[in-house]
Amino acid sequence: MTAAVTGTDTPAPSLVRDALTVLQPGFEGTEAPEWLLRQLAEGLGAVALFARNIESPGQLAALTAQLREVRPDVLVAADEEGGDVTRLEARGGSSFPGNLALGAVDDVKLTRAVAAELGRRLAECGVNLNWAPSADVNSDPDNPVIGVRSFGADPDLVARNTAAYVEGLQSAGVAACVKHFPGHGDTAVDSHHDMPRIDVDLATLHARELVPFRAALAAGSKVVMSAHILVPALDPELPATLSPAALTGLLRAPRESGGLGHDGLIVTDGMEMQAISATYGIERGTVLALAAGADAICVGGGLADEETVLALRDAIVAAVESGELPRERLADAAGRVRDLAAWAAAQRPGAVEGTAPGGTVAAPGEAFGVGLEAARRALRITRTPDFTPLESAPYVAAFTPVANIAVGEDTPWGVAAELERLLPGTETGTYRAAGKAGPDAPGTAERVLAAAGERRIVAVVRDVHRHAWMAEALAGVVAARPDTVVVEMGVPQAPPTGALHVATHGAARVCGEAAAEAIAGAR
Repeated sequence: MTAAVTGTDTPAPSLVRDALTVLQPGFEGTEAPEWLLRQLAEGLGAVALFARNIESPGQLAALTAQLREVRPDVLVAADEEGGDVTRLEARGGSSFPGNLALGAVDDVKLTRAVAAELGRRLAECGVNLNWAPSADVNSDPDNPVIGVRSFGADPDLVARNTAAYVEGLQSAGVAACVKHFPGHGDTAVDSHHDMPRIDVDLATLHARELVPFRAALAAGSKVVMSAHILVPALDPELPATLSPAALTGLLRAPRESGGLGHDGLIVTDGMEMQAISATYGIERGTVLALAAGADAICVGGGLADEETVLALRDAIVAAVESGELPRERLADAAGRVRDLAAWAAAQRPGAVEGTAPGGTVAAPGEAFGVGLEAARRALRITRTPDFTPLESAPYVAAFTPVANIAVGEDTPWGVAAELERLLPGTETGTYRAAGKAGPDAPGTAERVLAAAGERRIVAVVRDVHRHAWMAEALAGVVAARPDTVVVEMGVPQAPPTGALHVATHGAARVCGEAAAEAIAGAR
């Protein structure tokens, strides 16, 4: 389907093909729909996978093989950060801790090994572009969208672990994509919902936000993802994704002139995020992003149909025909997509024939290898002098905040399942803020105490410093039951509370496994 969108003349096939090449759309289902296969044949350069597309490693390998039967060099992208943000293991939780846990350990050999193993599993399933790692410096502890997805708040720590992650991932033949340029760490707004603004001067930007991106590019990162954030020091009007000053004037500019010298692919964050869609619209935003210097357009987290692909394709074609988007700029963008696709195809023997072996994912309770090692090393445990280990099944009170969109609501987290395996008979209850599906914050502590009875209480929190209702409930429980064990699975900020305080630095399944070991055995 290559119908013209403007005037009476049919666009040149090469123009339509280039317009499709720069798109990275998503779709519904665990098999490729007919429309997606048709667009791949027409020139679509990439496909984005989300949790809804993945049931098992074998199914995913069959799906990517199906895509490559139509286009052998297709880029298959996924947002697989490990830790809280997982697509391969969205239904059960990740076998790998996320960035904050790796940053807490701060062993670049371990970070590299975790990324290499994660990359191996992606490659076995046919995924060759990973929208990871996050290179954001989480300088605002109240950040609602980055948090444990960052290696930490120190630029140098983030930089060395970002570089190690890039090296490990790409050693497995999977292109790394560092994000969210020029840095989403100093924000109190989630760009999924609104436009964040970072009011720092250029000196701070270079000394803090940009340090990990420079390290990632020095390590050879193939891709950089732009952020939908407004940085007035770079551009007072346009967010980075749409800003020539940010993408061309800074990210692409040579190092000797103060730029980062990135010569690889630039991909946008999801264009249907409210920071773009509610302000510019995805079609207008797509054209502006390409004109600014982006090479690939990520879309499909929410809009996952052929109509979206055709609308964006036609908007690009129309912009070229009107002169708003230079033909040379589109050709350059499409060329960068093809260059990355060629690199990725060369990393996978047999990929040209569309073959891919099935990957492996550890089941709950199995040894997770390097993932479990990392999660154990990331634990920070504080005991009171009179702490006594758990000897019988406890009551787990899970204080559950609303998950951000990047993490999603469906991926399980916590320690209850792991404790049940170690201490059979463990019971659990979930507690939420007022207005959500659960008890109101006032009286939550009393509800927990009543439900627990005589059992020891394990209180599991996530970013307790960001949620007043959670902090109030936790304080009430600990005041009444000083022997409460507290497990913080978000960004630890407050001083330890309770007889035993365990900071996991993330809510991956493997972090819960490590924490449960510590609770049950007082390791």
